[in-house]
Amino acid sequence: MRHNYKNLKIWQMGLEIANTISNILVDFPKHERYALASQISRSSVSMPSNIAEGSAKSNKSFSNYLDIALGSSFELSTQLLIAHHRNYINKKTLTTLEEKIEEFQRMTMGFQNGLN
Repeated sequence: MRHNYKNLKIWQMGLEIANTISNILVDFPKHERYALASQISRSSVSMPSNIAEGSAKSNKSFSNYLDIALGSSFELSTQLLIAHHRNYINKKTLTTLEEKIEEFQRMTMGFQNGLN
């Protein structure tokens, strides 16, 4: 069974997180543009991108792409903690993003369990 990724709530959430991250990265210091900011951007973009790519595959393959999206979300969480530690984002922003990412993770794992 193939899935229309644009109709998937997990893809929509991933896209929302990626767009929020993009807006936040504008305020990062210039010296981080090719370091932490770039990694944060790639992690956030990877989440909905892997869902979209996997949606064209069989359920077994799709599950592997969801694993990659989940891995990127955990990577993003860690990178945001580093950004907070470096005072690039405040505690409120960190908490809001952590909550969105955790919701994404729960929903993605639930969706993935339904594929198997």
